Amino acid sequence: MKMASTAISLSLSPFPSSSSLTVKPKASILSNRHLFIAKHSLSPSSLFTSASTTRRTERVCTSFTIKCSSASSSSDTLPSALLFDCDGVLVDTEKDGHRVSFNDTFDEKELGVTWDVDLYGELLKIGGGKERMTAYFNKTGWPDKAPKSEEERKQFIASLHKRKTELFMALIENRLLPLRPGVAKLIDQALEKGVKVAVCSTSNEKAVSAVVSCLLGPERAEKIQIFAGDVVPRKKPDPAIYTLAANTLGVEPSSCVVVEDSAIGLAAAKAAGMTCIVTKSGYTADEDFLNADAVFDCIGDPPEERFDLAFCASLLEKQYVG
Repeated sequence: MKMASTAISLSLSPFPSSSSLTVKPKASILSNRHLFIAKHSLSPSSLFTSASTTRRTERVCTSFTIKCSSASSSSDTLPSALLFDCDGVLVDTEKDGHRVSFNDTFDEKELGVTWDVDLYGELLKIGGGKERMTAYFNKTGWPDKAPKSEEERKQFIASLHKRKTELFMALIENRLLPLRPGVAKLIDQALEKGVKVAVCSTSNEKAVSAVVSCLLGPERAEKIQIFAGDVVPRKKPDPAIYTLAANTLGVEPSSCVVVEDSAIGLAAAKAAGMTCIVTKSGYTADEDFLNADAVFDCIGDPPEERFDLAFCASLLEKQYVG
């Protein structure tokens, strides 16, 4: 069936008519059995299902955008590398992990500082824990127990961050924070197909390594490269960490697919020239992801799966076709 490349209005039953969406597909893409994935919030029982047997069924997700993607992909279009952020992507660590560990550290040191849930959400706009504390103290005033000189304050921040990392790692090692749905599945699919997998995070390298080894297991961990912490001088939204990952892995940025959860992470991935899928987390649900190639609430495991490796490949195929 031929379809014109003019705007198509889609009314997704059982949604009311006010939920109609508009998209401008390319004819060349549609002839390749592409499907529409609508980013729209659904109840757990609602699915956007194609009537055609050649199309995949996908759960639609949040935000009011439509993407075109391939329903099938060959090995030629598989990503060269799948790059994951850590916090908020592998594990939803921020509210009940890092924030709690920061507060426990402040309490131990008797600094009289507490970061509540809303305040920490604002602080997450600053990439890196040491940078986050420094910016906060610069704005609100340094604690009485903090040193006065700039160099001593750097050492003070470093010591706080070291202790915070130890407390956070204890949470991970005791498995008090679980992997997000679908993470292990997608990594296994990538490794099985020979796709390189790495984690690229602004968090401390020891903390990221603890997440990978404890929650993904040693067998997966030995196949996953980690780029984290101060491995680059400028943190997200600067693209340095993703550029370093591509160079180290020996892959072209345009052949990488990144999974991020935040606006600063998305900005870093796109500035590096990479395709980026966003899986929203607790703190990032209302951020602006208009530049993302796709947006979901999570990766998901069957039967609640949102996307898989074939979908990642389809985004690259769209890029090459389009």
